[in-house]
Amino acid sequence: MIKNEAGTGPDGQQGEPTPSTYIRVARRAAELAVAAADEAMNAVCRSRSGNTARLEEVMHAAHKEACEAEQYGRWAERWEVDGVAEYVLARYAGHAVDAAIRAQAAAGVELTAAALRAELRRPLTVAERAERESARRREEAEQEAEERAVTGMDRDNRRRASMNRYFAEDYVPQLGWTAGHVRVLEAAETGRLYWRDGQVRLAVQPGVWVGGRRISRERTRALQAARFLAAVRQGDGTLVLVLSPMGRVALELARLHPAGLYETDRAAYEARYARVAKRGRSKEDTKAAARRLPPLDSSALRLYRRPVTLVEQEERAQRDAEHQWENEGGYCSVVET
Repeated sequence: MIKNEAGTGPDGQQGEPTPSTYIRVARRAAELAVAAADEAMNAVCRSRSGNTARLEEVMHAAHKEACEAEQYGRWAERWEVDGVAEYVLARYAGHAVDAAIRAQAAAGVELTAAALRAELRRPLTVAERAERESARRREEAEQEAEERAVTGMDRDNRRRASMNRYFAEDYVPQLGWTAGHVRVLEAAETGRLYWRDGQVRLAVQPGVWVGGRRISRERTRALQAARFLAAVRQGDGTLVLVLSPMGRVALELARLHPAGLYETDRAAYEARYARVAKRGRSKEDTKAAARRLPPLDSSALRLYRRPVTLVEQEERAQRDAEHQWENEGGYCSVVET
């Protein structure tokens, strides 16, 4: 059970921080970290000068630390449910405070989170420090192993995936798409989408440009006009439609945030209309602009980074090893690398 604020430590020393203190400090640290990240994001939104790239770097750094502070805050609140020891709870609070300080430092705001450290301090014995450090390393290794098993990614790539989801919430609604637009891009992703004789179809297999399921011609034309699709002309005049670099990123973001898609074409059109409506522009010009799909925001192309799974890293390492073997004396196919 959680003790009162004025608790006594395991060695009988008065003033030992109690579980309720740790939880309160962790929760407050998370709040300060999130506020710092929000301030950094607002600075990007307000920026109209040439330092936007620098402000975006600051925003990413603050957001990463805010996510970490929130994670430790959640763990601290669930410490009894999860059955962790009190010294682990203390470490949660300490890590939350550290992350909040880093978030505030990255965002360039006052380091108010530093004051929370005083509520967690108590002189530790050498044995306590060694025990806590050993427990910290064990727990971090166990937690990392669990997260890798669930996600198939290491820590850096999990953070990259988290940032991508954050970006998707911003950029996907701006596309003005429905799920139908995503299906067209998914068809192009297979390498079997083609345009022939005025019809768009999904071929049964690549290279056989006859028959196959029909795909929306209107959506395909709109996506190609907005440069989400690129056309590759075949020898018989067939146009094979493939994803452009912008189309690939937009598709990944749409998969990460399907809630940002509109339920109907009408709803998507009205959202685009609201975005392009400007004072002084005629109604007909606004309608024409709303019928066109906007390109993906250029900042999304800079910010999105595809996460790499552990399996992909192993495959890449294997290829690199084989390449090195060839360079150092020739690769023999009958000998395992």
